[in-house]
Amino acid sequence: MAELAEITDDNFEAEVLNSDLPVVIDFWAEWCAPCKQIAPIIKDLAEQYSGQVKVVKMDIDSNPATPGKYGIRAIPTILAFKNGEVVEQLQGARPKADFEAQIKNLL
Repeated sequence: MAELAEITDDNFEAEVLNSDLPVVIDFWAEWCAPCKQIAPIIKDLAEQYSGQVKVVKMDIDSNPATPGKYGIRAIPTILAFKNGEVVEQLQGARPKADFEAQIKNLL
């Protein structure tokens, strides 16, 4: 399994806002049990949609600026970006079908 790219406050604009592909970003933290619960789902979707959608993650503890800018108040929060704009948001542990539907809406 490929490791998901870890996005930081410093490379967020280049990797997410300026991406040629739609981007799904998982805001998470090491101490977050629901984040760990959905991690394998997010990783599977990253592999499944490789080349169509960029799937990345951001540790909110190490990178507080970006989650603050986007009003991330609870984790896990998954934002879908298209052309540098947020087009959808999911929050909390959910079934794989919910995350897959979010990705399909980007395509």
